[in-house]
Amino acid sequence: MVKIRLEPQDEYMHALEEASNFNESMYFNCYDPNERVGGFLRLGNRANEKYAELTTCMYLPDGRVAFVFKRPEIANNDAFDAGGTKFEVVTPFEELRTTYTGKVCLLDEPKQMADPRKAFTENPWEECEVEWTHYGISPMYGGEPVNDDGTPLASDASGFAKGHYEQHMRVNGRIRVGSDEWEVNGFGLRDHSWGPRHWSAPWYYRWLTANFGDDFGFVVSVITGRDGRRHMGGMVLRDGEYEHIEHAEISTDWSDDLYHQSLRATARTSKGEYAITGKVINLIPLRHRRTSPDGEALMTRISEGMTEWTCDAVDHPGYGLSEYLDQIIDDQPVGLEG
Repeated sequence: MVKIRLEPQDEYMHALEEASNFNESMYFNCYDPNERVGGFLRLGNRANEKYAELTTCMYLPDGRVAFVFKRPEIANNDAFDAGGTKFEVVTPFEELRTTYTGKVCLLDEPKQMADPRKAFTENPWEECEVEWTHYGISPMYGGEPVNDDGTPLASDASGFAKGHYEQHMRVNGRIRVGSDEWEVNGFGLRDHSWGPRHWSAPWYYRWLTANFGDDFGFVVSVITGRDGRRHMGGMVLRDGEYEHIEHAEISTDWSDDLYHQSLRATARTSKGEYAITGKVINLIPLRHRRTSPDGEALMTRISEGMTEWTCDAVDHPGYGLSEYLDQIIDDQPVGLEG
């Protein structure tokens, strides 16, 4: 029998496993609707491969995106501290601090990142500082599946994560890009994952995150495998409690260049059904390339859309990310009709 384990110690680093693709990562997003600024930070330690995956992405009020991805060298999995990014746990499940100090590429046209080599070469670079403090406004969602006696399950080296949890947050701090600076007083979501990871493991997924304030938000997750089977999940935050999503459907409007530009979703919990719409404010496409063990060239696209949300349960808009991951076959996302 399998159960989910989550303890305060899981906020810290986990033991490095033998799998060459072992990954431990934290991710934080935030948006301040008054300043119309926000973004996300991610650091994924791949200590067996001797590097971390670092992403800083800031959506600026004038439509530009400040972005950097790099793979700083690391020697171990002792901390989230590499390449100018640092994550610190102040109080487990309650307060965390995140910082980035370094350069970012400033994109007038964020979709240029579909060709990162060209985008990084042809656009200016600026110094950037991000300092955020995150305060939990919700329970924890998720954890690590373990046997009924608490012993860990065997890791699947072909998978996407062994343990994973999420939490809605209130966020305060600042963002500086070049000579421009913004105070941030907004909301966001964070997650923490550990275990073997290949970005090409899902065939495609849709991950929708939203905050409408202290007392309402959601995460809608639909993951589709190569065999067509779907896993639906997520939660609705309402009045300080999570309602687990039992079923979800997403319908997408695509732009001419095949990026999601708006969407409609329904999410059903034991307490009712929620109707959700999303309009993408700004979008940047990211990509990951690898070669499979049998020599197949794989290309994964992750389209990150800062999104304005509406929901029939709330009388004002919310904000967050709509993340669309697709394997790209013949220059098209495989989830185009999904």
